[in-house]
Amino acid sequence: MAKWGEGDPRWIVEERADATNVNNWHWTERDATNWSSDKLKSLLLGLTVENEEGACEVTEVGKVEGEASINNRKGKLIFFYEWTLKATWTGTSKSGIVYKGSIDVPNLSDENDMDDLDINVTMNKDEPETPLLALMRSTGADRLRAALGSYLGLLKTEFTQGMILPTANGVSKPQSSQSKTNLDKTQISSGSTAPPPNTGVKIPTCKFSMRETFLTSPAELYRVFLNQEMVQAFTHAQATVEPEKGGRFRLLDGNVLGEFTELVPDERLVMRWRYNTWPCEHYATISLTLSDRASETELKAEFRGVPTNEEERTRQGWQRYYFEAIKQTFGFGARLY
Repeated sequence: MAKWGEGDPRWIVEERADATNVNNWHWTERDATNWSSDKLKSLLLGLTVENEEGACEVTEVGKVEGEASINNRKGKLIFFYEWTLKATWTGTSKSGIVYKGSIDVPNLSDENDMDDLDINVTMNKDEPETPLLALMRSTGADRLRAALGSYLGLLKTEFTQGMILPTANGVSKPQSSQSKTNLDKTQISSGSTAPPPNTGVKIPTCKFSMRETFLTSPAELYRVFLNQEMVQAFTHAQATVEPEKGGRFRLLDGNVLGEFTELVPDERLVMRWRYNTWPCEHYATISLTLSDRASETELKAEFRGVPTNEEERTRQGWQRYYFEAIKQTFGFGARLY
């Protein structure tokens, strides 16, 4: 039985001995510590920023200390996490001079809003002064905050699969990977997820192009499309991504499917792409070309073979759930002065 009053969060942990917790219908708990440690390292390691002075990269995540868990108290998920992070960043000026520094995040926890998160960026002792420190303290800190924010999103979507959540009539059921966020994505997943039968009728198709500018390097933007954790972060859903030519991807709980047919690192991606509601085996060809524009990257997307009656839906879906979502998740849309 519990040792504390029911108002104390520790009540949830001690209640495991309560005989009313039959089949975990009233309470479940998961330890997310090991999963979180690995996820935090993968999201931070290799993160880069650059401007006209040079480029900086997180080259080592040396300390990830803390814990995380998820408790389900009668259908309500309660998240506990508290982390202290230390990392190393390396800056390289345009003239080739290399600098070293440290990153300290002392208070990543459920008690602090992401806007209140302290990210302390410093130079190593005896390192000379460099404008790259200002870059890391501004754009770099913004990217770090976005990456840590994506960890919270993945903790609440990816890791919670199978935990018990309440239904509309009050009866609990296991959580599926499709969160409320995905249910709202009517443009991506409208209608049944089962593909319609192939009628054998030729489909009228169209072609069009879109352009978008991102405040990041081509290398970092290229990585966003191929790194599975980053894809899950900006789509807020489970994804499978095989980052190689011929590799397949499955996004938004299977509502978007495809295959990479051409990959030119940091420059170009070509894919066969489809909504699951399109006629069986019909794919559009989408080419993404990344062009370096000083401190920005211009992305040109060319679409071929899109069903004519799906043009507007495809345009709006890419604008909202790719371009805008990537900017908001990773901080690629707001210039910092």
